Amino acid sequence: MKITAIKPYPMWVGHRNQMLVKVETDADIYGWGEAGFSGREQAVAGMVEHFREWLIGRDPRQISRHWQEMYRGQYFEGGRVITAAMAAIDLALYDIKGKALGVPVYELLGGKQRDYVPGFASTSGGTGDEMIEMARLLIQDGWPAMRLSPQPGNDTGDEILYEPRVSIGKTAKLFTRAREELGDTVVLGVDYHHRLSVAEAASFMNKMPSGTLDFIEEPIRDESPEAYEALRKMVDVPFAIGEEFASKWQFMPYIERGLTDFARVDICNVGGLTEAMKVAGWAETHYIDMMPHNPLGPICTAASVHFGAAISNFAWLEARTTRAESSGRDNSDIFPQQIRLDGVRYPVPDTPGLGVDVNEEAVKEYEFKFWEAPHYRREDGSHTNW
Repeated sequence: MKITAIKPYPMWVGHRNQMLVKVETDADIYGWGEAGFSGREQAVAGMVEHFREWLIGRDPRQISRHWQEMYRGQYFEGGRVITAAMAAIDLALYDIKGKALGVPVYELLGGKQRDYVPGFASTSGGTGDEMIEMARLLIQDGWPAMRLSPQPGNDTGDEILYEPRVSIGKTAKLFTRAREELGDTVVLGVDYHHRLSVAEAASFMNKMPSGTLDFIEEPIRDESPEAYEALRKMVDVPFAIGEEFASKWQFMPYIERGLTDFARVDICNVGGLTEAMKVAGWAETHYIDMMPHNPLGPICTAASVHFGAAISNFAWLEARTTRAESSGRDNSDIFPQQIRLDGVRYPVPDTPGLGVDVNEEAVKEYEFKFWEAPHYRREDGSHTNW
């Protein structure tokens, strides 16, 4: 079997672009993959086209061999553009190999360890009352774990003005109240999307009674493990870190130094299932559970389900289609076959490959649209993180 074509499809679905990749073979078997790195899809498409030039003619079943060559072949190893492109190709190759052997992808990863993959939900933005009401609805639906949103960083309604101290004061009060009203059983977390400094993150967590939060996700930027080490000494809230990491090497200090309690691996950014399985095994040696980042489309969801089925150390998979929010990224016209939530969990499919199919003719009708994440600013006009 040989690869005959690799086709990147950056396109607008729902409220953002998706970056799909199709790999075709001379055996009339094809596979689909998806790349993350939202907002930079055209750069990823360019890297996919570069890899295509030498992958055509190769055996698609030699997945690890191709992974090493894509990562190391250009001398300048790694980087999010490269690993996102690798991820899409890696997933498509697993899809092909599963179809060729007539088995689901999790069988290629060692077999199924669980019969379903538990999910966690998120509330969308709004006032404190609105979010607590959303959380009540999610609890009624059976969700065991959820994230509430941080409160705005200003009182003016300006969508790009963000002062962290304004947000953390309001958010700490909201979470204290939410824990009192929602009870001790539900898992509550918050994603601060690396908007805070070490001092701001410590202030936020210390404004709440111990036990209010079950996890805080990405409170500060990730370039400095030493900064997380300093923060760890100041607070007692578990950390969920890793959605921005592009390799096992970026996970290394966070796992080895005990700086994350939930590893937020993004299979569509980290280089695919090949790399994600290595991170999971490494995390297992430190009793760290995987909690995959999954804000993209049905292919990323499917890959994350197979990943969650195949490993032992698993917490929850992010779900973005619930009664509290809907991203619109699971368009049935484009994805006639996909893995959908069954209540609050994802069933593990028994169909060969990833269990997702794509209507390529429909894909061709969707165009890429420029999208840029909001550029937040402080009151003094300086840039701050979104």
